[in-house]
Amino acid sequence: MSLALVYTRAALGLHAPLVTVEVHLSNGLPALTIVGLPEAAVRESKDRVRSALINAGFEFPQRRLTINLAPADLPKEGGRFDLPIALGILAASGQIPIECLQQREFLGELALTGELRPILGVLSVSLAAAKDQHPLFVPYSNAEEAARPKHAVVYGVKDLVSLCQHLTGEAPLTPAQASVAANPHPQLDLMDVKGQHRARRALEIAAAGGHSLLMMGPPGTGKTLLASRLPSILPPLDDDTSLEVATIHSVAGQQAHPFGIPPFRNPHHTASAAALVGGGSNPRPGEITLAHHGVLFLDELPEFDRKVLEVLREPLESGQVVISRAAKQMTFPAGFQLIAAMNPCPCGFLGDGSPRCRCTPEQVGRYRGKLSGPLLDRIDLHIEVPSLPATALRDTQACESSAIVRERVLSARARQQARQQCSNKALTASLLDKHCLLAEKETKLLDQAMLRLRLSARAYHRILRVARTIADLANSDAILVPHITEAIGYRLLDRQ
Repeated sequence: MSLALVYTRAALGLHAPLVTVEVHLSNGLPALTIVGLPEAAVRESKDRVRSALINAGFEFPQRRLTINLAPADLPKEGGRFDLPIALGILAASGQIPIECLQQREFLGELALTGELRPILGVLSVSLAAAKDQHPLFVPYSNAEEAARPKHAVVYGVKDLVSLCQHLTGEAPLTPAQASVAANPHPQLDLMDVKGQHRARRALEIAAAGGHSLLMMGPPGTGKTLLASRLPSILPPLDDDTSLEVATIHSVAGQQAHPFGIPPFRNPHHTASAAALVGGGSNPRPGEITLAHHGVLFLDELPEFDRKVLEVLREPLESGQVVISRAAKQMTFPAGFQLIAAMNPCPCGFLGDGSPRCRCTPEQVGRYRGKLSGPLLDRIDLHIEVPSLPATALRDTQACESSAIVRERVLSARARQQARQQCSNKALTASLLDKHCLLAEKETKLLDQAMLRLRLSARAYHRILRVARTIADLANSDAILVPHITEAIGYRLLDRQ
């Protein structure tokens, strides 16, 4: 038979739609035509495939070859289609049985020698193939990553010859196995932070409720140190969440992220809007998606371009980002926890107790004015991180370790899951009315704060969410006056 069908998958954001490679061998002048909306790298595959087949000891048919990548309206890009195209040619020309390609999926870029080179986004392909109960054949370098999903049957292939020997039964390959998960706890520890008890408390509240946090203070007061320790007190990711995070990193071409540990992303302040939200002609995830289920830390917040910061507003509310192009629209998850740090003035030394700051009120106002009100309104906790005296830095009394703080965070998260099946950060207006009921005294206190601080309705709801988290840390079913008072105290920049 001169027609062969081979199954593979394309890359479409975080998804991997099925693609059928149809290879038809017919009489006529020798030619190879690829149709089905192939991009440049796919059109070039005919030369790689021809050389790979010849150098691997196979015969390249001197007849007319038509290769269709279906569905025809789905763009195809990259070298991932080399292997299925080569197998389709071998099957259509009778060099391997057509039956051995059924109910199997193949993926990989061919070198001119017939060896297989790794590709990006193999984890999303493995998830889709496992769902359809199809064995998956990938380059050997991708096999360990592709074997992570449960019930996935993955074979790592080094070259075209060994794959054909497996398909014909001459030398069967062994299914790949995922490596054992690493220690789910980061090595950085909150014990490294000296003093800064208020900042440590705010960090614990942020971890317990999934809240965003803005730290303001002079250089060297520990803002970056505090932010980098946040993943160490966050709950470890479960298997499904870890797999989702690993899939995002795989599609973005990032180094494989350790299972169980929330991601921590720290982009430089020169990053563009596309770098943060994602983009490109074929959109790929940006930093806010790479921080999904983890932490996005923006140091020197006012140094970011204002237009760049404004793109964070919608993802902070919705937990996703939609990237629209002329021919397509993609939605990426963006359930990140924003932690930001800034100096109090352009020189950074305002309020540190020394005469070094010479910034005028106008300069300070312009500096802080780089952050829009709507963006600040979406950040739950605002705190000052002051300079510490030398005696505090020399204090040998051990601070609480991340393990101790994490136990309280896990307990608070467990209360939230039992009560509302989500974190306090995700409480909607209807859930707030149900789970954040206030007594008369607490209601009066919050109303007075709204009036005096001129807070928005959004700030009102965020204060309620933070107060609910503080109550959970205190193992209190009701939100009391101390909880409301502390939550109001974390709206620093609303009063300046």
